[in-house]
Amino acid sequence: MADEILPPTLQNVLDQKSLKWIFCGGKGGVGKTTTSCSLAIQLAQCRESVLLISTDPAHNLSDAFGQKFSKDATKVNGFDNLSAMEIDPTSAIQEMVEQSDSNGMMGSMMQDLAFAIPGVDEAMSFAEIMKHVKSMEYSVIVFDTAPTGHTLRFLSFPTVLEKALGKLSTLSGQFGPMIRQMSSMMGGQQDTQEDMFAKLESMRAVINEVNTQFKDPEKTTFVCVCISEFLSLYETERLVQELTAYEIDTHNIVVNQLLFPKTCKCMLLLTSYSANSDLASNCEHCQVRRNMQQKYLAEAHELYDEFFHIVQLPLLTEEVRGPQKLKEFSKMLVEPYVPNVD
Repeated sequence: MADEILPPTLQNVLDQKSLKWIFCGGKGGVGKTTTSCSLAIQLAQCRESVLLISTDPAHNLSDAFGQKFSKDATKVNGFDNLSAMEIDPTSAIQEMVEQSDSNGMMGSMMQDLAFAIPGVDEAMSFAEIMKHVKSMEYSVIVFDTAPTGHTLRFLSFPTVLEKALGKLSTLSGQFGPMIRQMSSMMGGQQDTQEDMFAKLESMRAVINEVNTQFKDPEKTTFVCVCISEFLSLYETERLVQELTAYEIDTHNIVVNQLLFPKTCKCMLLLTSYSANSDLASNCEHCQVRRNMQQKYLAEAHELYDEFFHIVQLPLLTEEVRGPQKLKEFSKMLVEPYVPNVD
């Protein structure tokens, strides 16, 4: 049975040269950013060019690398072929609105009409982002996503936009002549709504292509990140189920912040200093937590061993910040961590 367990590394992601889109996601606070940064660093060693994108409004890439990033792709210090950018899907739409709002009342009316469909504003900003990203020539793009709920909505945007474009096309045919007449009476440009609908239609091809690629396991995969606790494991199972429903490939799970014997070296001294109640208390605390982690880790293996690579990463004594520490940490994604109990 042991021979059937998939290797506990992300080497399979590095070896799959056809991958274009890689998502890292999970519950908040489980180490998604550290994992995505580390994976991007490893990819930079075997791919021609890598782009790391944060779609989480609470951007952490700048903190992780100790370098300021913006909505424009910027080379990461110390790397020739790794770039990063931080974008907010909910704010990108505002720029598009401002650019198209040159026709006063009619411009506003068209925007209100377009954005009355639930979710279409974020979906359109997603399309703008994808259009921008696709215009840049990168071998592979890694997404550091927002917490699970936002990520699932992010991945549903192509479907939302497809529905919105269909509705708006119908509206354009029904109300186009009336809107043109009103626009003319108010002194606006007659092609206002044509520009708006044309912009929406121009996104259709991009969305279709991206949607197709997201559902192609040769081009897209999702790396789930979690910690060995009930809520995180529950969220991971929900994420796996949703990704399956969206037909998005996922076959890697990173279990972060695990306690290993090395972390509890004080336990080795416990037999000699058992009279020290503080030391005994600390060790008991670590042991109880480790036992809890092992319980949920066993459940994760029971659930996912057959189809998933389960990577185990340790809880470290210091933060993983800066290119050098991220490089060191990234090695554990491809070489299974072996605790040193010396």
